[in-house]
Amino acid sequence: MAIEIKAPTFPESVADGTVATWHKKPGDAVKRDELIVDIETDKVVIEVLAEADGVLAQIIKNEGDTVLSNELLGTLGEGGAAAPAPAVAAQAAAPAAAAPAAAAGDDQILSPAARKIAEENGIDPNSIAGTGKGGRVTKEDVVAAVDAKKNAPAAAPAAKPAAPAAAAPVFATGDRTEKRVPMTRLRAKIAERLVEAQSSMAMLTTFNEVDMTEVMALRSKYKDLFEKSHNGVRLGFMSFFVKAATEALKRFPAVNASIDGTDIVYHGYADIGVAVSSDRGLVVPVLRNAELMSLAEIENGIATFGKKAKDGKLSIEEMTGGTFTITNGGTFGSMMSTPIVNPPQAAILGMHNIIQRPMAVNGQVVIRPMMYLALSYDHRLIDGKEAVTFLVTIKNLLEDPARLLLDI
Repeated sequence: MAIEIKAPTFPESVADGTVATWHKKPGDAVKRDELIVDIETDKVVIEVLAEADGVLAQIIKNEGDTVLSNELLGTLGEGGAAAPAPAVAAQAAAPAAAAPAAAAGDDQILSPAARKIAEENGIDPNSIAGTGKGGRVTKEDVVAAVDAKKNAPAAAPAAKPAAPAAAAPVFATGDRTEKRVPMTRLRAKIAERLVEAQSSMAMLTTFNEVDMTEVMALRSKYKDLFEKSHNGVRLGFMSFFVKAATEALKRFPAVNASIDGTDIVYHGYADIGVAVSSDRGLVVPVLRNAELMSLAEIENGIATFGKKAKDGKLSIEEMTGGTFTITNGGTFGSMMSTPIVNPPQAAILGMHNIIQRPMAVNGQVVIRPMMYLALSYDHRLIDGKEAVTFLVTIKNLLEDPARLLLDI
């Protein structure tokens, strides 16, 4: 009895997904809970696992196809790895018999994706030996045939003595080679949202600078004890910024609000999105109720997000929502930037590199570790005075960290 392989149930914020990678091909043995196929959404890559042992019988949605929530991707049949072998072996032993079968009914042995590629490249399906179940010609078989066709003309000249011994490498110095690849869904979504943000809101950016002397001294003094007391959680700078931001958001609720049609929605909680770099691009997992979290809980949450982003394990739930975002371009050496607000949020805080600079302090020129801060905000919701005062509040809290503990 065939077992259906279905796309997962997507949350409300995700309309559809794209089949990214099939890790098995028809005829391959599959074990229960083994990864079969990856579905890429606008936010994350979702892994689809096998519900039982068996053999991948059929692929219905090919790589690159769009799928909806709970849509059928393929089927899993009973049996083991050796199940499809007789069909393949029979075809290899009697290729002449395969051609008449193909002529009698190509649709029975040729998948839709394979047929399309064959037609586009002028390949006769009857000339291809199928490696799929029951002699079915798969997309991979047709792609191999196309590659063979393209390389065939080059074989004859290569045998001539007058032909060049070796062609220049594809990416040789001075070569004007171009490579065209499709955008991933994540990159396309990022591009769409960035354009949307700049076209749909009145976005402005205000700047300030913060003296990191006190935060750095506090961190240096207690980082070893902090790590020992909190089971290996390391004390970084981001937790101080998150705590300062949540305190400032309490005082300026409009910065933590969002616009919904003609309404302003004020949030009585601070769900802070923390921008994290991954191989697929910038992702923004969310610290829920960050205003209730300790420094250790914030650092642990960020470290967990970083590891999950690197491994591609972030869930859609962890990336959905958020009332305010913090991004740290200083990690990559950025000294100044204008971050773009993530709709429907109203503001985003940008951190930057810490630079030792001469500063005038009490009439004396001293060297201090300084960081530029940037707050981009939606001017439809937040007035300039409110944005500037919000950023000054964060500056004051960081330059005197005791204020975070005393709530002053």
